[in-house]
Amino acid sequence: MRIMLAGFRHESNTFASTRAAYEDFVHGGSGPPLSRGAEILTFKSLNLPVAGFMKEAEANGHTFVPSVWANAIPSAPVERETFERLTNEIVDAARQHAPDAIYLDLHGAMVAEHVDDGEGELLSRLRTAIGGNIPIVASLDLHANMTGRMLDHANGLVAYRTYPHVDMAETGKRTARLLEVMLGGKPLHLAVRRVPFLIPINAMSTMFEPAKAVYERLAELEVGDVASLSFTPGFPAADFPECGPVIWGYGHDVDAVNRAVDELYECVVSQESHWRVQFLSADEAVAEAIRIARGADKPVVIADTQDNPGAGGDSNTTGILKALVGQRAEDAVLGIFYDPAAAGAAHAAGVGAAISLRLGTQSGDGFEGTFRVEHLSDGRCICHGEMLAGATIELGPTACLSIAGVRIVVASAKVQMLDRAFYKVAGIDPETAKIVVNKSSVHFRADFERMAEAVLIAKSPGSMIADPADIPWTRLAHGMKVSPNGKVFEL
Repeated sequence: MRIMLAGFRHESNTFASTRAAYEDFVHGGSGPPLSRGAEILTFKSLNLPVAGFMKEAEANGHTFVPSVWANAIPSAPVERETFERLTNEIVDAARQHAPDAIYLDLHGAMVAEHVDDGEGELLSRLRTAIGGNIPIVASLDLHANMTGRMLDHANGLVAYRTYPHVDMAETGKRTARLLEVMLGGKPLHLAVRRVPFLIPINAMSTMFEPAKAVYERLAELEVGDVASLSFTPGFPAADFPECGPVIWGYGHDVDAVNRAVDELYECVVSQESHWRVQFLSADEAVAEAIRIARGADKPVVIADTQDNPGAGGDSNTTGILKALVGQRAEDAVLGIFYDPAAAGAAHAAGVGAAISLRLGTQSGDGFEGTFRVEHLSDGRCICHGEMLAGATIELGPTACLSIAGVRIVVASAKVQMLDRAFYKVAGIDPETAKIVVNKSSVHFRADFERMAEAVLIAKSPGSMIADPADIPWTRLAHGMKVSPNGKVFEL
């Protein structure tokens, strides 16, 4: 078969302030930049869903018509013009090439300025353009907010099973395998269950319970007539009625797939109280880190989760920096702080210079001080952690600034701290620090967990509100609990 390949990936935080523009997709964030045609075929060595799909489908004898692949760092909703431009490009390519099937590399939690359900809108337009007989399959992020339109207009949707997302390429392979099952001609039945409460993203890590056991059971149930199962805990920062966790599956036997989905549903809801998270304030986290570090041989890691740019934060709040300096933390490092102006000032001053500036000028809680420029680089680095191994990331002009025992990675691109390479490019070895503060929620664990004495989760100010119970919801589904065992949302 001739399979058209396309990707349009964005995780949208409707409570964040910075919208996704076309230039953000051109840059690509923590993924490859905007790519077209044969450029997409060069992704095969990367841990991306489209890479896994290509390898599996190619092994099955299929050929590809690559169109466009676009990814931007999470933020507020996608600008209308940008959404229309990229969506139309994908739909036009489908009309032009008339493929035998379409594979889409999607996120599943995209909101645009004018559309609540970005993926559902894209799939609907594609279906209208190509008709009902051409199969459309897509891979989705574990944080997808699954919608009815997505399920209606795609023949098969398959989600990641790990957080940190180390199985992105494997998910693409599983999507290709589901397509092969469809091509066998035997009809597949769909079963869907919606979980009635929102889950904090910090509780979704598959390295720990209860998520670990749920996904282990999911894999066990995906046998025989049950062709595919997925569970997306959702992205609990999108204010629209279909935000929330969903379990779904495809199978040849309607009773078998219904039983599997029902069992997974019970696995999730029976552990409702265990999906809650205990957070520390910035001051509490730093005080605890200092205490642990006194007798530790390895660094204590703090997740600055609410300023995570991988979930819509701007990566420039200074709550934990103030706590580190205020409590006289020793040998602490923090990254990535997004401040192009500060990075530029450091490059202009040079290594060894002392510069007075205000970090976080856009965040409203900036930190003023005199910093020493410890290291400068162009910010180009190759990742070695399990999640992005082999990927080249461009942080732009990057500097290591130090003040009162704290070294800060200041970069010109907004990227989540999920790989040690982002410290090393600024001349820092995080393994030798006493305290490591990562502007990330969970992804950092893939490369930092094994080097950490302990990991603490801090609720310092930021746009990614970590506890969904703290979010000012207005449009959730009536009856949805805003957190595990939390209050029920009422219209």
